[in-house]
Amino acid sequence: MPKLENYVTGSWIEGDGEGQPLYNAFNGEVIINASTKGLDFAGILDYARRTGNPALRRMTFPERGRMLRALAMHLREHLDKFYRISYLTGATRADSWIDLEGGIGNLFSYASLRRKFPDETFCLDGEGHSLGKAGTFMGQHLLVPKEGVAIHINAFNFPVWGMLEKIAVNLLAGVPAVVKPATVTSFLTEAVVREIDRSGILPPGALQLICGSAGDLLDHVEAQDVVTFTGSASTGQLLRSNPRIMRENTPFNMEADSLNCLVLGEDVLPGSAEWDLFVKELRKEMTVKAGQKCTAVRRIFVPENRLEDSWKALTRALSQTTIGNPENEKVRMGSLAGLSQREEVRTQVRRLLATSQLVYGSLDSVEVIDADPLKGAFISPLLLLNTSPMSSAEPHEIEAFGPVSTLMPYKGLDEAIELSKKGKGSLCSSVVTADARIARNYVLGAATHHGRILILNEECAKESTGHGSPLPLLVHGGPGRAGGGEEMGGIRGVKHYMQRVAVQGSPTMLTALTGTYQPQARQLVGEKHPFRKYFEELQIGDTVITHRRTITEADISNFANLSWDHFYAHTDHTSLEGTLFEKPVAHGYLILSAAAGLFVDAGKGPVMLNYGLEECRFLKPVYAGTTIGVKLTCKEKIPQEKKEDTDTPRGIVKWYVDVYDNTGESVAIATILTMVQKKT
Repeated sequence: MPKLENYVTGSWIEGDGEGQPLYNAFNGEVIINASTKGLDFAGILDYARRTGNPALRRMTFPERGRMLRALAMHLREHLDKFYRISYLTGATRADSWIDLEGGIGNLFSYASLRRKFPDETFCLDGEGHSLGKAGTFMGQHLLVPKEGVAIHINAFNFPVWGMLEKIAVNLLAGVPAVVKPATVTSFLTEAVVREIDRSGILPPGALQLICGSAGDLLDHVEAQDVVTFTGSASTGQLLRSNPRIMRENTPFNMEADSLNCLVLGEDVLPGSAEWDLFVKELRKEMTVKAGQKCTAVRRIFVPENRLEDSWKALTRALSQTTIGNPENEKVRMGSLAGLSQREEVRTQVRRLLATSQLVYGSLDSVEVIDADPLKGAFISPLLLLNTSPMSSAEPHEIEAFGPVSTLMPYKGLDEAIELSKKGKGSLCSSVVTADARIARNYVLGAATHHGRILILNEECAKESTGHGSPLPLLVHGGPGRAGGGEEMGGIRGVKHYMQRVAVQGSPTMLTALTGTYQPQARQLVGEKHPFRKYFEELQIGDTVITHRRTITEADISNFANLSWDHFYAHTDHTSLEGTLFEKPVAHGYLILSAAAGLFVDAGKGPVMLNYGLEECRFLKPVYAGTTIGVKLTCKEKIPQEKKEDTDTPRGIVKWYVDVYDNTGESVAIATILTMVQKKT
């Protein structure tokens, strides 16, 4: 029997011995064996740290992002091959779409985040802080890539998405990964990694794959590494308590299967749009991936006067589910991942039946299309009913990881919130309601026990990704039983793989360090106006100190007439008593406009256009007779990528604008952006 190979230390290597057989989930036939016996796990991690990590750390955020985009584009060209292999896991094409194209979509999402980071190998974290009255001492937080490796131990249900959604984040951060998928479906992960290797897009050591037992892998972690785990809470707790992890204080992010719930609002009546959404969402949650999702709805809470209507409607919906060979176009639900998984689901359901009754489905029989129900890991959707959820522990403690949910009644929204918390921490929850009051009260009441909450109604239904879909820009994880971890979340996720350090020094020194101008740093004043310089020629700190201009009453009056802004503080001498102003004050936007008139170089040059205004503060009133001047300083440079070959090479320049009066005090500060042409 052939064996899967492990991609480690730059080579494809078979493990020793016969290995563990991996099965076709819908007919029970052995596909291949998997083994990691004989692998040098310490050497694998060392290779990632010595080879992959330095290569990624040398790359800037834009370079890492473009690498992810190229990888996504490449994998998309091989989807047909991946779909064919995915059927062997028991997944239908719709199930596989989530796993395959959802995973590739994560690569695209994190690739696009490169625009949120500087053209640097590190990034700033928040604003600088002045630490002295004279402005010569300050502090700034930085984030730098960790010098270790991300170790991802993934679950069997999403062998591709589980890998790609995690490595997208650590690779953008500049950290390599060792991926250990669940063995039972690792043949699909292996096929994708082979294609990644063939592409040559990632630098050596950026990604390694272990197909089989993790052996003593975690016994070799170090403080700069990050370990993530997705799977059962019991396994996660066992891994997290590894003595080496605890001794090294290695970050451990856990995303555990949880007893997620959906609440039907008291305002939702049978026949309404929200009622139909409730039924449709639950049918999908129970049958997609045969219910093998860490985010699947396990507990359904409905008003007690809607209980009978609910189970009848759900029964009708579930009865329309066709089960069988996932390659058959008529099939809507495939099999579980394996026969052992089916037996585990049956065992857990029997435990649930101690306080519940089965109102739809059968534990022992199932009708299938184009398949053998005994050889394949098929099971019927199972809807349970528990009429005493406040006193029954089982529905809130036992999870059957398959197409299984328990329907339960509640008395009033406060009780629904209390029931939702009985799961002791969940990845996600949903409330179906068209009533904003119900939505607000549920979210604020249940938020402490859930990582994500969906408010589902007719208004958002067309675009809603549904109860269980983790999104790249939102955090995925949850408190308590759900593991207490967090992954993805856009920029937030990237920071999990970076070290935060607070740096103190003079504004000039921190400007040189960060590549971003810090207020009161040394300014570079030359004969050439900064607006006459091309993008490459500009230096951080380049400054023009303008001529001065005196603001007059006529200026204020004319600006009011031009802008139609006749706010009393600018135009009415008789209404200022009790205000902050001694006399009519100049409009803030008049001061900003006047500042632009002072610092702009009028001739045609490299500055192509005004790109926008990021921040602006008006610090001191400007009255008629006040003389103002401006210091315009190059604050930050952001190269732009060409979308078309014919595009003019350019970048965005941020300018720090300091408008000051005749006393030398700042009256306004702002950051403006211009688009500046490159020489080449």
